[in-house]
Amino acid sequence: MSAAPGTRSLAGTGTTAPLPVPARAEFPPAGYWRRWCEDAASPVSVRIDLPPAEPPPPAVTPPVAADGSTEAPYRVLVVEDDLSQALFAESVLSGAGMQAAVVSVANEVMASLDAFRPDLVLMDLHIPGMDGVELTNLIRNHEAHGHVPIVFLTGDPDPERQFEALETGADDFLTKPVRPRHLIAAVQSRVRRARVLQRERSGSGRHPVTGLYTRSHMLQRLNSVIPGDGKGALYMVEVAGIGALRDRYGYAGLEQLLTDAAGRIGAAAAGHAVSRLSDSIYLVHAAGVATDQLPESARALRDALGREGFTVNDESVRLRAFVGYTTLAHAYGDASSALAAAERALREARAQPTAVAGYQPPRQRDHDQAVAESVRQALADNRFELAFQPVVAVAGGDEAQFQTLLRMRRDDGSLLPAAEFLPAADAADLMHDIDACVLELAVTVLHQRAEAGKPVRLFVSQSARSLARDGHADHVLGMLAAYGVEGERIVIDVRQDEALIHALALREFCDAMVPAGVQLCLGQYQSGREADALLGQLPLGYVRLASRYSQKLDDPSARDAMREAIERAHRLGLYVIGQQVEDPQAAATLWMSGVDFIQGNLVQQAAGGLDYDFDHSVL
Repeated sequence: MSAAPGTRSLAGTGTTAPLPVPARAEFPPAGYWRRWCEDAASPVSVRIDLPPAEPPPPAVTPPVAADGSTEAPYRVLVVEDDLSQALFAESVLSGAGMQAAVVSVANEVMASLDAFRPDLVLMDLHIPGMDGVELTNLIRNHEAHGHVPIVFLTGDPDPERQFEALETGADDFLTKPVRPRHLIAAVQSRVRRARVLQRERSGSGRHPVTGLYTRSHMLQRLNSVIPGDGKGALYMVEVAGIGALRDRYGYAGLEQLLTDAAGRIGAAAAGHAVSRLSDSIYLVHAAGVATDQLPESARALRDALGREGFTVNDESVRLRAFVGYTTLAHAYGDASSALAAAERALREARAQPTAVAGYQPPRQRDHDQAVAESVRQALADNRFELAFQPVVAVAGGDEAQFQTLLRMRRDDGSLLPAAEFLPAADAADLMHDIDACVLELAVTVLHQRAEAGKPVRLFVSQSARSLARDGHADHVLGMLAAYGVEGERIVIDVRQDEALIHALALREFCDAMVPAGVQLCLGQYQSGREADALLGQLPLGYVRLASRYSQKLDDPSARDAMREAIERAHRLGLYVIGQQVEDPQAAATLWMSGVDFIQGNLVQQAAGGLDYDFDHSVL
């Protein structure tokens, strides 16, 4: 590798050592999330000391592109004036098969970018002559390098300073000292996504096999036209019975079937933009369709899958489809709101004999409109608060972890529970703002507890639509980095019904979260074909049982269904939380059924403090 002007390069060595297999315990063991990392089977521990001349470093498998071809090694420019820190980062990255170069002088960075053409810049926040914020701004304003990811390595604990850099255009923070595996995972994840985006910017943004637009390209397209002139429509087309099809034809057969279905939908869309939104849902953006043509167009999309059979594994099968649609004449404020409306229509279509439904804006009662307005004002005035309820291991343990519950303080000082304002807020498209507020409140608490030497783990609820938004993953990681919060301290909680629709987007979100240690919990889980398949598709750490289980523990069939759901989750290595536990009998039944944690008023009612004594809890 030829070094760029003003750079120096030093190769490192790597050693491997097996990790202990995590056993079931009272609470998730440290590093439990690592089983989802690509290198979990053979983790790499990279030495920091200078490497010997012999033997040469072990061979590293080069990155592989989505089409199976071998990619060029990842290229990382390390901007660091401290020699020991620079050598550490360079040796770790080189030991992982990446090409790394180091530049130590701020005024040589731009020349090094031109010469080295890195996939990512790893930069110290404090560089003599020009600090990281100024340098980030300079890079972002450069036409050729404006899209290069920038990750800071910093020991600066000041969140305001880090937020300033994020607002300038930095992508992430890694707090010194950083573990080699964390550094490698963070860089690989960033570069992988940056290369995908670069291919989409330089190409047509279409899938090489189906010819449909990629999901990222479609979302960019929608963000560019919404809000707009209000012309056109969105359709969501869902293949029914995806779980049964998977069981019958296997994953390979199902994927071929869905690929063929994509071709049919593309042809039926008659030149309109089409993309695959999730495993079983396709999105159509019809830019020029008139409002009075929407029902007929929706039926045409439905019939495209059901009129003629598909051949899979030498069998002929006809597919049934549900179609939900919305006109853009409803004047949506952004693409996310329009997608949410089409999603609501799709839910309604599942219950219609025709399997087709159009979105109708809800007629908000005066009360609902007043509630939505009070939510907007509360967001503006920072009047949202968190309550906390312990999540306690049934076998005992001293790991402190809580479920966060949202509360809104009214003008008179009283607190309103989430159930009394979230429906109206959802109808008014305020959920993303609320999710961002909840996340910031939770991360602030985690930072304060860590500073006080009393770390906790928080389960934080987020809507799947927020997690699916472009940039939300970066926002989560940036906030954790800015406050110096370890990713393992937060669990993102998403409802099952929303996760089923946004499964593909959630996988992309998880790809960004896993290297940082952030886990996912599937809330309101109840067994079913599609839900059970979802357990294996997402890198979950936990499932929280649906409240219907704890409310029907006197029903033998409900208890049997719950035990099967728990056993299925355990076979996949997931931890199971029983919620809404109100009495000792319910706790005993859940314990005998095999849950790992319980949560509810029996343990402790939700409160504003985190004062539960986990050391001496007895259930």
